[in-house]
Amino acid sequence: MGNLFGRKRRSRVTEQDKAVLQLKQQRDKLKQYQKRISQNLERERALARQLLKDGKKEKAMLLLKKKRYQEQLLDKTENQISNLERMVQDIEFTQIEMKVIEGLKIGNECLNKMHQVMSIEEVERIIGETQDAVEYQRQIDELLAGSLTEEDEDAILEELNTITQEQMELPEVPSEPLPEKIPEASPIKNRPKPELVAAS
Repeated sequence: MGNLFGRKRRSRVTEQDKAVLQLKQQRDKLKQYQKRISQNLERERALARQLLKDGKKEKAMLLLKKKRYQEQLLDKTENQISNLERMVQDIEFTQIEMKVIEGLKIGNECLNKMHQVMSIEEVERIIGETQDAVEYQRQIDELLAGSLTEEDEDAILEELNTITQEQMELPEVPSEPLPEKIPEASPIKNRPKPELVAAS
C-alpha cells in the first residue's frame, strides 16, 4: 500500500506544453492590456473634446499626443499578440510532427525486428520448402487419381501392341469338310390356318 501512495507519478505535461501555456497566458495579458488602452483612448478622446469646448487647446493637444502614443502602443501590442499566436501554432504543429515522427520510428523498429526474424534467406527457404511440398502433394494426387507418367504410358502401349499381335495369329482351318445340313420341315407350314381354327 505504501508503494502506491509513495511512488511519484510521472507527469504527462511536457516542456512544450508548459511553453504553449506560458505563451497563451502572455497573449491573454496583452489582450487585457489592449482592451484597457482602447478604453483609455475613448475616454481621452472624449476629454480632449471637452477641453476644446472649454477653450483649453494646449491641454487638449497634450492629451491628443498622449492618445497618439497609446495608439502606437496598441499597434505594437497587436503585433505582439500575432507573434505569440503564430508561435503557439508553430509549437502545436511541431508537437504533431514529433508524434508522427515517433510513430514512424516505432513502426520502423517493429519492421526491423520482423526483418531480423524473417531474413530473405529464411523467406527463400520457406518458399522453396512450400514449392517442394506442393510438388510432392501433386504427385500423390496423381497417383491416387490414377494418373500415369510417360513411362507408364509407354509400357501400356507396348503391352497393347503385344496383345494385338497375338490376336492377329488366326487359328488353323480344319481340313475336314463341314457337314451338310438337312433341311427340316418348316413349323409354319404344319400350323392350321387361323380361319379354320376360328370355324371349329
